[in-house]
Amino acid sequence: MRSSTHTGTFADAAPPPERRAPRRWDRARRALPFALAIALVAFVLGRLDLDAFRAALARVDAPLFGGFAALFILALLGADTFATVLVYRRLIAPVAFRDFFVLRGASYLPSLLNHHVGQAFITVFLARAHGVPLARVAGATLVVYASWLGCLLLLGAVAVPANGGPLAGSALLLAAGVLYLAVLALRPARLARTKLLAPLFEAGVRGHLVALAARVPHLLVLFAGTWLPFWFFGVRIPLGAALTYIPILMVAVTLPLTPQGFGTRDVLAAALLEGFAAGVTREERLAAIAATTTTWAVALTLVEAALGLVLLRGVLPHMEAKDPTAAAPEGAAPTSAQREPA
Repeated sequence: MRSSTHTGTFADAAPPPERRAPRRWDRARRALPFALAIALVAFVLGRLDLDAFRAALARVDAPLFGGFAALFILALLGADTFATVLVYRRLIAPVAFRDFFVLRGASYLPSLLNHHVGQAFITVFLARAHGVPLARVAGATLVVYASWLGCLLLLGAVAVPANGGPLAGSALLLAAGVLYLAVLALRPARLARTKLLAPLFEAGVRGHLVALAARVPHLLVLFAGTWLPFWFFGVRIPLGAALTYIPILMVAVTLPLTPQGFGTRDVLAAALLEGFAAGVTREERLAAIAATTTTWAVALTLVEAALGLVLLRGVLPHMEAKDPTAAAPEGAAPTSAQREPA
C-alpha cells in the first residue's frame, strides 16, 4: 500500500476540477436561455419611449384580453390533444382523449422552460404509463413533430406567392416535404430497423398525411392566437401579410432559445411588424408592438402555469393507475407485464 505525506483532512481537499467543471457547465447551460431572454427583453424595452409603452398598455381592456388568453389556451389544448392522440393511439397504446388532454395540460409547466421540455415530459410519462419502450414513444413523438412541420411547410408554400414571392420558394418548401415522404415510401432498411425511427416508417405516407390533416385545426388555433393579440393594441396585420410573418413568430417561440419565446418574439415582431402598427412616430409604433408581445407572453405564462398546476395535481395518480398490460399496437416490443399470463 502506498504511503502519503499529506497530513490534511478530507475537508481540506478540494473536489477534482474535472468533476466541478461539468456541473458548472450544466448550470451555465440551464441559465443561458433565461439570461438570453432577459437580455433580449431589456434590449427591446431599452429602445422604447416608456411613456408611449405605458399609453399602449392603458388602451387595452385587461379583462377581455385575459379572457381571450384563457380561451385561446383551452382551444389550443383541445386541438393539440385531438391531433396528437391519434398518433399515439396508432403507434403506442389506446390513449384516451381525456387522459391525454390532462397530460398535455400538465406538460404546460415544464413547457414554460421551452416547448421541447414539455414534449419530453409527455414522452417519458407515456412510456412509463403504458409500459412501452421509451425509444418507441420518442419515435411516435417524432411523427407528431413531422405533422407540425408539414403544416408549416404548407402554410409557407401558400403564403409566399400570396405576398408576391416567387413560386420557386413554394416549390422548394413543397419539395422538402415530398422528399421526406419519398424516404418513408422507400423504407431504407437501415433506417426502418432503428428503434427510434421505426414508428415513422410504420406510420408511412398515409399515416403522416392523416396526422397532418388532424393537425390543421391546431395550426389554425395557434395562428389565430399569435395574430389576433396584436389587434388589441392597434397593430392591424392584414391576412395576407399575416400568412407571411406570423408563422415566423410561431416557429421562433418553439425554438429552445428562451423560455416561452420571451425576447425572441419581441425582437422579431419589432423587426417584421412595425409597418402595421398605429402611431404617428416610430416610437409609438414600436411601443404598441412591444406592449403586445410582452403582455401576451405574460398572460400565456400565467394561464399555462395555473392550468398546468391544476392538472398536474390529478394527472400523476390518474395516469399511473392505468393498466400497463393494455395491448400495444403491432410492432411495439412487448413488456414483461404483457408477456405474463393473465
